[in-house]
Amino acid sequence: MKILHAVEFYSPSVGGAQEVVRQISRRLAARGHDVTVATTRLKERKTRVIDGVKLEEFAIAGNAVRGIEGEQDRYRDFLLGGDFDVVMSYAAQQWTTDLLLPLVERLPYASVLAPCGFSGLHQPAYAEYFQSLPERLGNFDALVLHSETYQDARFVREAGLRYDLIPNGAGADEFAQALPGFRTNYGIPDDAPILLTVGGHTGLKGHAQLINAFRRARLKDAVLVVIGNTPTGRGCLDTCRARSGWANLRSRDKRVLLLDPPREEVLAAYQAADLFVLASQVECSPLVLFEAMAAHTPFLTVDVGNAAEIASWSGGGVVLPSGKDGRGYTTAGAAVLADGIEALLADRTRLAKLGSAGHAAWRKRFTWERIAQQYEQVYKRAVSAHG
Repeated sequence: MKILHAVEFYSPSVGGAQEVVRQISRRLAARGHDVTVATTRLKERKTRVIDGVKLEEFAIAGNAVRGIEGEQDRYRDFLLGGDFDVVMSYAAQQWTTDLLLPLVERLPYASVLAPCGFSGLHQPAYAEYFQSLPERLGNFDALVLHSETYQDARFVREAGLRYDLIPNGAGADEFAQALPGFRTNYGIPDDAPILLTVGGHTGLKGHAQLINAFRRARLKDAVLVVIGNTPTGRGCLDTCRARSGWANLRSRDKRVLLLDPPREEVLAAYQAADLFVLASQVECSPLVLFEAMAAHTPFLTVDVGNAAEIASWSGGGVVLPSGKDGRGYTTAGAAVLADGIEALLADRTRLAKLGSAGHAAWRKRFTWERIAQQYEQVYKRAVSAHG
């Protein structure tokens, strides 16, 4: 098949949506498909072919609510005149999807949308956007959701539409080999508990709550590793530096490490960690939980996105009691996080069982190798349905 994937950002940009589309794209290309990705032009990108996947870059930014600027007409012409069998746009509320929505019925090829959570569903500014969305969703040949329980699944069901459930995952090629040395590289003793969280410094990944919880938790010789890249505008990085510096000054037997290392070192951190902790305020289907499972590492998470569903599917982690604010963002207090961390680290038998269960579930169901084949089947059915 000639496949077009459309996503706001793509490699070398780092993030959840980028990673999902990158993993699917390169694996479908390896299976013999002709794969193109339409995405935002990045000055740091030095090539227009990555892992056998062709890139079509556009100088466009924004979404239908905030406003869209740039090469909109060129993108529309590219879609309408493209020689493809199927397009899959990943994530609503960004330009590749919002410019596609009015054109779907005019496309000469099949169309698939993976809405990726509808993060703005409860925000007043997006009220009109979501009022008009059900009719437009019905024009796609297929919808792909990552969850049966998250808000986008409820939205689609209430609109009377069908969808295919395809979870997120982690790659067996990345997690197949042991990567020792993380503890040695950072002077962490073998018997010191390592807590790990991975997520960019966007201000929405719960770094502040987790650092505060770690400071409160009654742990000895423990290390909290916060791995994250820095978005434009620096996000919460400066705040995280101040909080971690204060925590390190206040405690002699605990320390916080803020890191932004190469991918291989991120994988090594997953493998070295005793517990992965997710305190994010907003997610759809967090890749980091699948990566923790792939590394044989148990997880502790707030009830964000479909984290509870992932825990139920896998048996690989524990979900903490959490609340929601008016935007639908998850909230969990530092005391709740601290108590959960203490309880799990004190029960090594339970940690081992969670890690083993999660790894077994990942191996059976949540590898990118298996997931790419599921997308392939959806695309084939969409092409057949489109006629």
